[in-house]
Amino acid sequence: MTVEQNVLQQHSQKHQQTLLNQLREVTGTTDVQLLQQALQVSNGDLAEAVAFLTEKNAKVPQQDEATYYQTAQITNDRYISVGSQADTNVIDLTGDDKDDLQRAIALSLEESSRAFRETGITDEEQAISRVLEASIAENKASLKRTHTEVWSDSPNPHDRKRQENCPVGLKNVGNTCWFSAVIQSLFNLLEFQRLVLHYSPPARMQDLPRNQKEHRNLPFMQELRCLFSLLVGSKRKYVDPSRAVEILKDAFKSSESQQQDVSEFTHKLLDWLEDAFQIKAEEDREGEKPKNPMVDLFYGRFLAVGVLEGKKFENTEMFGQYPLQVNGFKDLHECLEAAMIEGEIESLHSAENSAKSGQEHWFTELPPVLTFELSRFEFNQTLGRPEKIHNKLEFPSMLYMDRYMDRNRDITRIKREEIRRLKEHLTVLQQRLERYLSYGSGPKRFPLADVLQYAMEFASSKPVCTSPVEDIDTTAPPGGTTALLPPLASTGEQPDASVPPEGSSSGPQAQQQQQQQQQQRVSIHKPFTQSRVPPDLPMHPAPRHITEEELRVLEGCLHRWRSEVENDTRDLQASISRIHRTIELMYSDKSMMQVPYRLHAVLVHEGQANAGHYWAYIFDPHQQRWMKYNDISVTKSSWEELVRDSFGGYRNASAYCLMYIDDKKPFLIEEEFDKETGQMLSGLDKLPPDLKEYVEADNKLFEREMEEWDALQARKLQQEKLALAAASVAPQPMSTEPCPPDNTAASQHDPEYMEQQSPTGDSKHMQEDTERAISKAAAEHDEKSPEALLNTAMKVEYTRLLRFAQEDTPPERDYRLQHIIVYFIHNQAPKKIVERTLLMQFADRNLGFDERCKSIMKVARAKLELIKPDEVNMEEYEIWHQDYRKFRDTTVFLLIGLELFLKKSYVESLMYLIYAYQYNKELLLKGPYRGHDEELIAHYRRECLLKLNEHAAALFETGEETEVNAGLSIMNELVVVCIPLLLVDEMEEKDMVAVEDMRNRWCSYLGQEMEPNLQEKLTDFLPKLLDCSTEIKSFHDPPKLPSYSTLELCERYGRVMTSLTLSRTPADGR
Repeated sequence: MTVEQNVLQQHSQKHQQTLLNQLREVTGTTDVQLLQQALQVSNGDLAEAVAFLTEKNAKVPQQDEATYYQTAQITNDRYISVGSQADTNVIDLTGDDKDDLQRAIALSLEESSRAFRETGITDEEQAISRVLEASIAENKASLKRTHTEVWSDSPNPHDRKRQENCPVGLKNVGNTCWFSAVIQSLFNLLEFQRLVLHYSPPARMQDLPRNQKEHRNLPFMQELRCLFSLLVGSKRKYVDPSRAVEILKDAFKSSESQQQDVSEFTHKLLDWLEDAFQIKAEEDREGEKPKNPMVDLFYGRFLAVGVLEGKKFENTEMFGQYPLQVNGFKDLHECLEAAMIEGEIESLHSAENSAKSGQEHWFTELPPVLTFELSRFEFNQTLGRPEKIHNKLEFPSMLYMDRYMDRNRDITRIKREEIRRLKEHLTVLQQRLERYLSYGSGPKRFPLADVLQYAMEFASSKPVCTSPVEDIDTTAPPGGTTALLPPLASTGEQPDASVPPEGSSSGPQAQQQQQQQQQQRVSIHKPFTQSRVPPDLPMHPAPRHITEEELRVLEGCLHRWRSEVENDTRDLQASISRIHRTIELMYSDKSMMQVPYRLHAVLVHEGQANAGHYWAYIFDPHQQRWMKYNDISVTKSSWEELVRDSFGGYRNASAYCLMYIDDKKPFLIEEEFDKETGQMLSGLDKLPPDLKEYVEADNKLFEREMEEWDALQARKLQQEKLALAAASVAPQPMSTEPCPPDNTAASQHDPEYMEQQSPTGDSKHMQEDTERAISKAAAEHDEKSPEALLNTAMKVEYTRLLRFAQEDTPPERDYRLQHIIVYFIHNQAPKKIVERTLLMQFADRNLGFDERCKSIMKVARAKLELIKPDEVNMEEYEIWHQDYRKFRDTTVFLLIGLELFLKKSYVESLMYLIYAYQYNKELLLKGPYRGHDEELIAHYRRECLLKLNEHAAALFETGEETEVNAGLSIMNELVVVCIPLLLVDEMEEKDMVAVEDMRNRWCSYLGQEMEPNLQEKLTDFLPKLLDCSTEIKSFHDPPKLPSYSTLELCERYGRVMTSLTLSRTPADGR
């Protein structure tokens, strides 16, 4: 029986053994009978089994690990961990009984792989996912989103339309970022994509499935085909994977909100796909050995070479995803080296027998797709919960696997021995260098060269002193209890009278006076001032007595010694650098660069062990760039961004799974070509007929949805036009003048665009401006005809407004708010739009009651009637006026939000600032002067969220039920739903940093002791906060805006902007 067949027939045994391994890793219990009892009591429910063992462990002592290996069942798990054992292909080299040899191997493995089991390599990634499931089951914490956080598609289907050939994203249907990350990584393996798309179900699928495996795997395969076909040819920006996800979730037997582990999901996925292809292969090749393409693509083999007390053994094992321990290593090669060698291996290389035990792993066959699981989680037995390892781990974009191949075993062993010898020598050199760089016998150490330099500087220093120091008492006891000093004459020490102090007389009377003053000064006890350094001490340390000869000798010695030390230090550093370089280049010769693997995908996890978010970086070989697949968002990326997010040590993000592909097998990523035309297939041409029909039908549904949306918007626009026309006609007083035609009816309402809200105050303000222009025109114009006066008055008014538009004003005085024409001039509106708008100002029926104003109003209205539809594009005219109305709405949102922010009413302020930013961003897309300063609004939006986050965290820290719920309510209903708005534009670094600060604040609680109810609430909340998807969640409707006249709006806006100017600090960054 082949290895593949044997593996495929052992699923039930493998599942049971996997559960046993997971329980053993989670609980630390090694008693197999106790583990099996726990599974029986819990009916296979892992959460209940963990609870059962947690209670049992306090009463039942654990067996040692040797007992486990003596009693454990032998498994044939294809996902075998490094150091595990299989019962097939064991080579008996000693002639002893095979059972004895198996027991010897088990004992060897127990000793040599202890470190790996303790750090969680064996099925570690699966164990962590089960830990989370058990924890959530115990705490009964539901991670379902609240009503305010339910993700919703944009109602406008045009927002969900795919842009040309951009990759299609996957919708997150409830903590399914793990699904998106893995599926996108596999989909972009074009060979795997072709296998799935061209998979044809077995003929007997029409009948009832023969077993449960077929009943589950074949429908999943069909759903995966449909999902892949949509990723190829859909016109949607992203597609919904719900049907495939539901099948997986049923198999996982976990709640819908449980966030699955990437490695466990990948195991399950590859397992199911292999089964599905195996069923098809067995049908196609009856009587022949079936060839499974999944095995050929994802599975390899390694040879385990071991020895125990002089008895050698070899064992060939199959592997899929290869687990690697992260903790304690700096790069991928160090992880691999550690994973390939276990225990003492000298006896493997020596001819004489030894009592030492160990084993090596050598790859005999590498798969085209080589996947490494990075074990970044470990279970903390003390705290009773999993923890994530955030250590930095580097990995290359091109990985050469030659040193790990069995055919290079002898060469690699020689090189490893050479590296070991070099590292020993390196350790000696580094210790010697450390003695030079950290010299001294006390707690503080300094570089020896610097110490010698300081000594040389001290020796050559000259004391700087301008007065004698005879009044310093060098015999005084410590503590400041100095008595009266005797006169200087009694000491026999007289100051040199020939060199009196500066400014003093040289007579005996002066000396006597000086002595008396000194006695008086010393006799006063001043415990604080007496301890100060006298002003006549040297200004810096310097030798008191040193001859020129002594100085010359000392300087010569110090200089020579310093030169010797510097030379020795440079030599040591150069030697260390050469050894590092030699080690780096040890495998750089061509003979050890024949098995290249290129990095294809990196699966990233951000967060902690019990909460987080997944996304993937995938290399596009045709565009030669990295792409970031984050649920519905697919964006261009770079190697620098990948390094930042994947290596670890930066924020809480790090690589969780690495997928490399054989660089010598281009078929893995090559596009498919038409056999007849030779042209590359793309889009729907890549699909088989049944899937092509399926995608075309879905695209037609989407096109129909867009058409219905367009028709609905057209109807709404028409209804708005009719409503505006009715509003403009209904309130008009009785008049003998003819009504304007329909094409101008809507335009009669346009002054409302110019002078929003509060029509009474605004009409008066507008009338005053218009009447002033008319009066000025009448004073300047001799001709009294109404048409001439109208033309002159319009020129006068336009000149006034143009002057406003050209004036350089501070933010608190924005003339765009005062008049629509200023806004139009700023944004270079078409001349016809400006002329018609200005004409509307003079056509106001309430312009004035004198005959001159009435006549001008009549002429203006007559001119409006004479404007033909082809002269002014009314749709464009309305769009410009609607933009101005949105500009004023944005201003109102902004000023209310800022007023509330300055009053520290952050909860009320947030929604106003959110909508101010969104409206303003839409305006700025049309031009830089369409809206307000985007950076200003972004700053206060960001600051408002940070203030709310800080307030919510403070409430949570109180521990009071009411306060905690209030804090989490603020986070769930306000902060979390707004985070995607800050993540949409990844170029805004300040927003990204703010989001990270908010997340770090809450993640810091994970390592703290807290009440169980707080831990439950935190566990429930964190996945929502750490979700990195940029899909916008549903919001409340915009706040209802009050009515402001133009004058009031300008005044309030000016006041709030002035307040901001006064309160700004350099830290604002504006």
